[in-house]
Amino acid sequence: MRKAAFYLALSLPFLALANLARADTEGDCHIGAYRLADGQVLSLGPSSGDKLRWRRWDGLIGALHPQADGVWISTAGWSEHADGHKVTLGACGSGEMSFDGQPAKQVDLDITQTSFAGHGVTLNGRLLLPKGNGPVPIVVLVHGAEHDAAVDYYPWQYLFPPEGVGVFVYDKRGTGKSSGSYSQDYQLLSDDAAAALNEARRLAGARTGRIGFQGGSQGGWVAPLASTKTHADFVIVGFGLAVSPIEEDRQEVALEMALKGHSPDEIKKAEEVAYAAEEIASSGLTKGFERFDALRARYRNEPWYKDLHGDFTWILLPMSKKELLAHKSELVMGTPWFYDAMAVLKKVETPELWILGGEDLESPSAETSHRILSLAAQGRPFTLAMFPTAEHGIYEYEMDEKGERVDLRNPAGYFALWRDFIRDGKLSGPYGDSVVVEKGETKKVR
Repeated sequence: MRKAAFYLALSLPFLALANLARADTEGDCHIGAYRLADGQVLSLGPSSGDKLRWRRWDGLIGALHPQADGVWISTAGWSEHADGHKVTLGACGSGEMSFDGQPAKQVDLDITQTSFAGHGVTLNGRLLLPKGNGPVPIVVLVHGAEHDAAVDYYPWQYLFPPEGVGVFVYDKRGTGKSSGSYSQDYQLLSDDAAAALNEARRLAGARTGRIGFQGGSQGGWVAPLASTKTHADFVIVGFGLAVSPIEEDRQEVALEMALKGHSPDEIKKAEEVAYAAEEIASSGLTKGFERFDALRARYRNEPWYKDLHGDFTWILLPMSKKELLAHKSELVMGTPWFYDAMAVLKKVETPELWILGGEDLESPSAETSHRILSLAAQGRPFTLAMFPTAEHGIYEYEMDEKGERVDLRNPAGYFALWRDFIRDGKLSGPYGDSVVVEKGETKKVR
């Protein structure tokens, strides 16, 4: 898995996890957008410790580790193994670097910092536009459940402007420089997202072209709801869900247990424990403890029990009632556990692109893809793109020696898929190995 706290926070619907360590490189003069001599775009941003992280338009990702000779050595994705890439950074202010010996120049962007009113809070934001005077499409990035400052850490703010797409990024309430308390109340968060889009439109003025939302993971609940509260031209949902948070946990439990080779009877027992955990969570830690304790005592010595995980059940498993109540403020943050995602999706008129991973364990995609396809078949404005071997975050991965997934890169075509839908409202493709379904018709398969 990627850095544990950051990775889990992308999908956990209620646990307040620690912020990603503030990187020593934050604010580094080298952070930004670059164009390589071959024309490809590369972003350079902060990572943990003294590292930097690079992402290339083709989906490759690496962490850069400083060496004594001034060269930075790259490791693949979130792995520990070198990928053969080397970077040399120019002096601050030069806007120069080299990537595997290929020169690159920093791309000059029109960047505007701002603060604006959300729902009872003041939010910190940033608009990044390509240089010029003409209108450009703009995407507003709606965060997942992470606690990190999006303005500092979201790499997509540097990847898309050199491709002609403006980006508005903002810190979620209770994170970064935004005021208020962290929340997972989708109504509040969608109010904030709608305010962010309105602020982006105001700042861009006459340069505003098509404008809409992109939301990943938890943002897949928030962005469609936000589109009902302001005018948006598009919504992109990445690795999100058209089911409730409770259904997410249940689907994840069943999928993970099946992949571990457990029998239907063992899966049924695991689901018993998960349902008891869900009662505790959804009640705001007010009921369900006796049933949960009894089931844990009954099953904890059975071989399958160690494989019981789910989206949040695993967090509750080792904790006593006293320990859970001691962390109540971290566990109860307004999550709408039985949120009816489909009721919202059936009402939206804004065209939506849903990008899912066929091997997503954090947000299992089978039922969600079925629901999105059913909406498309009814003539609703939904397009589905499935990357069959991608997991949560739309990442390709490898297995480490412990049998855990280690994310390596985004699939080829992933960012071009975003760009084309943002810019044109339609897809031309192909986009790597993705399967795209538009208006109920499967197309653009490579």
